[in-house]
Amino acid sequence: VGLVDLLGKTGTINTFGEEVQKLDEFANQLLVDTLLTSGAVYAVVSEEMEHPVFAPPSHAGEYLVYIDPIDGSSNIDTNCPIGTIFSVYHKDGGFLQQGNRQVAGGYVMYGSSVMLVYTSGHSVQGFTLEPTGGSFVYSHRNITLPAKGNIYSINEAYETLYDERTRAYLAHLRSLANHTARYVGSLVADAHRTLLKGGIFLYPPNRKQPEGKLRLMLEVNPYALLIEQAGGKAMSGNGKSPLTITPKTVHDRTSLVMGSKENVNLFADFLSA
Repeated sequence: VGLVDLLGKTGTINTFGEEVQKLDEFANQLLVDTLLTSGAVYAVVSEEMEHPVFAPPSHAGEYLVYIDPIDGSSNIDTNCPIGTIFSVYHKDGGFLQQGNRQVAGGYVMYGSSVMLVYTSGHSVQGFTLEPTGGSFVYSHRNITLPAKGNIYSINEAYETLYDERTRAYLAHLRSLANHTARYVGSLVADAHRTLLKGGIFLYPPNRKQPEGKLRLMLEVNPYALLIEQAGGKAMSGNGKSPLTITPKTVHDRTSLVMGSKENVNLFADFLSA
């Protein structure tokens, strides 16, 4: 699709109080329309909509699909990697299921190449779009995180807002000669690097967002499932896997730390010190 009239802001605010980009709106409508007429989907929950939308009875399927249509939309105008995040549940469990009941979770990243990465609860697989034929090639088989990595990814501009233990952990990382920071500011891009290279991604709570910023059902649960299925570890602010949290609403927020097991365990040690 061309980018004519798809860049810039719409002038509206989404359910999270964020300015909506034109591409957000376009992607949301395209995905919702496609999913609700697929015959497989019962309802869709989107970051861009306050309430779920349901498939017409003639097309109603068995699954609930949760989407962040365009993650990292603030990066659109600068051509940085963005993506679509998705999570799938069976409709019989209702809209407020724990993440460990996901049928599937994953993302599509739009960067130097287009990649689909997903899990159905048994390993993590990656596919790369071959643009000439328009089909996805099975490019990344059984993605597995290394037990330990030397890359950490966090918005250090918020350091003064983090608690003392998180600041101590960051100071420790900076003291290590073999560690380096990488941060794009797009969850899809930063999590993708963490999934492939190992290390740790952190979006901890801070004084302005004590419960965390990321959306539990729309962002955190699919990534926690991916990371754990790839042999890594994910934890929320309570030190436990986000997949064990029972949401109160479909738009609940939480914190997230995930990555290689040794890296995440070290962060947990700092929190409990």
